[in-house]
Amino acid sequence: MKKILLSLGLVTLVVTGCSSTDIKMSMGNMRLIQSSAAPQDVMNFAMKACQSDFYMGASFISKASNEYRFKCVRAEENEILTPIPGTSITPAK
Repeated sequence: MKKILLSLGLVTLVVTGCSSTDIKMSMGNMRLIQSSAAPQDVMNFAMKACQSDFYMGASFISKASNEYRFKCVRAEENEILTPIPGTSITPAK
């Protein structure tokens, strides 16, 4: 668990650049991300964060101010990945 948190912290530093993006809360498959970055950058960050936790990807739930709520989705749950409106989800290679 500590390795996962450490790796997420490092990913946060690499992805953010000039903007501020970090996971404020991680509870089960739910993620609360606070960010001042562009929506597409937040979507990419959420996808990478969920995939690093062995999920298929992140599905957008809601946005309030600069906080984004995501649900990490597993492939066998038969759910679709919903992007932030106006953004896209890049296909996995």
